[in-house]
Amino acid sequence: MARPDELTFAPLGGVGEIGMNLSIYGLGNRHQRSWLAVDLGVSFGDEEHLPGIDLVMPDVRFLESERKNLVGLVLTHAHEDHFGAIIDLWPRLKCPIYATKFSAALFEAKCASERNPPKIPVTVVPSGGRIDVGPFSVEFIPVAHSIPESHALAIRTDVGTVLHTGDWKIDPTPIVGLPTDEKRLREIGEEGVLALVGDSTNAVREGRSPSEVEVAKAIKDIVMGAKGRVAVTTFASNVARLQAVADAARASRREVVIVGRAMERVVQVARETGYLEDVQSFRGLDVYGHFPPDKVLALCTGSQGEPRAALARIANDDHPQVTLNKGDTVIFSSRTIPGNEKAVGRIINGLVEQGIEVITDRTHLVHVSGHPRRDELRDLISWVKPQVLIPVHGEPLHLSEHAKLARAEGVPKVLTCRNGDLVRLGPGEATIIEELPAGRIFKDGILLEDEGSRAVVDRRRMSFAGCVFVALALDEKGELADDPELEFVGIPEKNAAGDVIDEEVFDIVVSTVENLPRARRRDPDAVAEAVRRAVRSLINEQWGKKPLCYVTVLSV
Repeated sequence: MARPDELTFAPLGGVGEIGMNLSIYGLGNRHQRSWLAVDLGVSFGDEEHLPGIDLVMPDVRFLESERKNLVGLVLTHAHEDHFGAIIDLWPRLKCPIYATKFSAALFEAKCASERNPPKIPVTVVPSGGRIDVGPFSVEFIPVAHSIPESHALAIRTDVGTVLHTGDWKIDPTPIVGLPTDEKRLREIGEEGVLALVGDSTNAVREGRSPSEVEVAKAIKDIVMGAKGRVAVTTFASNVARLQAVADAARASRREVVIVGRAMERVVQVARETGYLEDVQSFRGLDVYGHFPPDKVLALCTGSQGEPRAALARIANDDHPQVTLNKGDTVIFSSRTIPGNEKAVGRIINGLVEQGIEVITDRTHLVHVSGHPRRDELRDLISWVKPQVLIPVHGEPLHLSEHAKLARAEGVPKVLTCRNGDLVRLGPGEATIIEELPAGRIFKDGILLEDEGSRAVVDRRRMSFAGCVFVALALDEKGELADDPELEFVGIPEKNAAGDVIDEEVFDIVVSTVENLPRARRRDPDAVAEAVRRAVRSLINEQWGKKPLCYVTVLSV
């Protein structure tokens, strides 16, 4: 039986995967718990496996069922994989949201760019501040990351304190924003930390993540040495990197032109919230073509190969205002997110074919991760001294390596879990006690669909094996009133012998209907099923794949 005052934790997204982060903390007993949510992010659809799906979000049906007990949603920072699902899913939850100034401002700008967004109030919390949310006391502890105002959360309860790291690294010279607050983390460690729920993204990498200052120097050296035009692509939210690029441009007497709406939005928010104060004004697209090649630098969106982003259009040589030529330079100041390798590769190849020099982190220090490597993970464990450590924010390999490291560092209890596992953190031994509903929601155009959606499943099957549409008209005797009408989508024209597949299918439709007993021909459903089976079987013989097949039977 559950104890009256249990502190529990459950990931509903972000464990066993990169992205789509959603964690919840519960306080109470199995009959009545107050819930605190941390982050509500997205991952991006994979055209190969999820054709037409724009975004993937965590399934929040459990929180919907507990909405009256959901006391709030706290944001660690404003990356899409941590706050990108709020606009779509908040109407199902309608809980208070808490974020620091930059995150709140970027969220407001994101809402303003949407068509008819819901009105979502956000309470702004100062960096380093504390708030009471239901029975939880939450402290925002500054940490370095690749976006301003990232925070670890010290979540205090009567049962114990949890340190939820969010995304972080140790960088004493982050260029923009505050470094990780080692002093405060050590103090919290001395107070006593029941559990550390920590970022595992770089747990497979030894050493320490380099500093943003080192990246800034490398970018400056490349830009200073470039002869023609320079374009730099990076994550729009990495304000420190934007400043590094701007400083490099100023040192080489180049004007910075912003190319891409997401970049424009972040720059505006950064200036409004006190970042980029000492950075020169950037120029608009309309003046790009007026500068000599050695006097301009284009700061572009599209570092992940997004087909509609600025860099993809430049690589295809179809951007209406920005062109690059042989001898120009493009710097990818970013890491390719797993799953985006093919898309990024297409852009790089397109640029190289035009004679453009492409520079990536494979050969130059033009990007550093915002996540901790193994020595940094060891440091945090030594500062915080948790009784329990739970790896999150990573694929299975990352989680496993983080867990091994924690055990080697002497953490008394290390627990790995999956999305949906409800973990009792205390009192008593930390263990998985229940499984909550968990899954994925797909954003398909303007609609939200669950994983079993007919549209998603059929589209995936159609992308693999095409589709055939058959329309039949039968008279009252069950005879064909006219020739069948056929429509083929994604089906080869001819088989290996050179026979036209359309004609073969036409013949099998006619013969299937004519060979049915007359009584069965008067049953439209029976006719449709017989024709569907025959068509799929024939095409499988001719092609080796079974397409979707839809048959409509009309009685005339």
